[in-house]
Amino acid sequence: MSTTMIDQHPAWQALREHADTMRDIHLATLFREPGRYPDFSRRAAGLMLDLSKQRWRHETLDKLLDLARAAGVPEAIARLLAGERVNISEDRPALHTALRLPAEARLVVDGEDVVPAVHATLDRMAHIVEQCHAGQWRGATGKAVTDVVNLGVGGSDLGPLMVSHALADYRPRDIHPLEVHFASTMDGSQLADYLTRFNPETTLFVLSSKSFTTVDTLSNARTAQDWLMSHLVNGDGDRDLVQRQHFIGVSASPEKMSEWGIAERNQLEFWEWVGGRYSLWGAIGLPIALAVGMDNFRALLAGAHAMDRHFAEAELESNLPVLLALAGIWNNNFLDIRAHSILPYDGRLEFFASYLEQLEMESNGKSVTNHGELTRYSTCPVLWGQLGPNAQHAFYQLLHQGTQAVECDFIAPMRRYDRVEDEATRRHLKNQHRLTLANCFAQSRVLMLGDEAIDDDGPRPSHKRYRGNQPSTTVLLERLTPETLGSLIALYEHKVFVQATIWDINPFDQWGVELGKKIATQTERVLASREGVEALDESSRGLIEAVWEAESRN
Repeated sequence: MSTTMIDQHPAWQALREHADTMRDIHLATLFREPGRYPDFSRRAAGLMLDLSKQRWRHETLDKLLDLARAAGVPEAIARLLAGERVNISEDRPALHTALRLPAEARLVVDGEDVVPAVHATLDRMAHIVEQCHAGQWRGATGKAVTDVVNLGVGGSDLGPLMVSHALADYRPRDIHPLEVHFASTMDGSQLADYLTRFNPETTLFVLSSKSFTTVDTLSNARTAQDWLMSHLVNGDGDRDLVQRQHFIGVSASPEKMSEWGIAERNQLEFWEWVGGRYSLWGAIGLPIALAVGMDNFRALLAGAHAMDRHFAEAELESNLPVLLALAGIWNNNFLDIRAHSILPYDGRLEFFASYLEQLEMESNGKSVTNHGELTRYSTCPVLWGQLGPNAQHAFYQLLHQGTQAVECDFIAPMRRYDRVEDEATRRHLKNQHRLTLANCFAQSRVLMLGDEAIDDDGPRPSHKRYRGNQPSTTVLLERLTPETLGSLIALYEHKVFVQATIWDINPFDQWGVELGKKIATQTERVLASREGVEALDESSRGLIEAVWEAESRN
């Protein structure tokens, strides 16, 4: 099927011509025009978005908004939130937003209201959390669980890990001692460390896998199962007890959970219409709820829902996800900036960049349109990041004086440490937070202005000059709370969807990931059986034979 690609639309052509007039205009020049900050900053759902350091003018944004309308962004937003089949290649909706609808809402998909099932799962999660926090979830020997290990990979790991770490300040205090841990690596290194330190009598494993066939997760699960059985089983009856008291399953495939041995009462379900990287809002978020409590988990959902409502109701020119998406389109497709760095200035957001790497690159790392044609334009940029204060001593040299143009997102809470009880400690920590904000704002200023940010007028050698003109966005949260974190994550989810709509690609499948899994399974069979190596390419044969030779020396 053939259709006109977006790069042939007059709105795209107008932007291309406009980019020629903007390409050599420095941000320092743009900031001599009055009113940039109020004109290019917006607030919604507990966030403040400053886009004034983007290399654009009002005319630029007007043309980008024309492009969004030409690509059908308003209609696409409505289809997404109404539960239409926006996941075209798999012919199903993408209903992660339904996971954060309030209980009184109603969303009918294929003749069924999905909200009651969503809240039934939340209620089952709450029951598990209450048992664990009260010390009532006991292992096979009757001792209360003290350690929970989430076994997952990709969206079943990165989202829960990121949120649990970000909301560590919100861990309930008056509960039975409980620590939540994460193991995702296929090689077993993370899990092996836990198994040397934890008590099998008091360890609970959560197996999180949408398909319940993911080899990484099931390999770790089998290792955990063998560890428990070797320490706790004395007879056949014990085996069933261990399986029942030490494993919870989270999957869209209840029959596979049952086949593996997960007791039905320990099964939490989510649905095929939730992509893995969008799944932290439901049962996959059980580790979050265990870490911070169910009330805070529900607050996280409420914050995301607030951003969903803003996304649905705000006009495009005031719509935070749309504006953030358009800044990326402008940089990527018209200014040829193909690298994007995520730079949080808050240690609690240590894993946020890693989370966004999957969200954005797995969603929009596509080169085929929804109509089956190869794109003639760039889609998702290469995205990476790190905590800003650490990155300043790592790759900021490249940002300031390297040869690559990079778009940066700076993220920080405006207020922190209000809850610290000791007055002297609170004062010192607030001073540190002020220093952190100063660094955050200073770095974006230097990236913008370059040499013009420096006060002295003396001549500088070329190796001490800074070109500036690097575009950036700053996202400020009033505080980092469950609500504002939910809003922040939803902001980026919707940004990804808007960009996918403009590029005419499907952000909800990941066939490239599936291919890698398939070939890995075939290769593992060759490694294990020592048969079929002759059918492989020369490099693969050489690598496999080198492994066999190493094994023969043991």
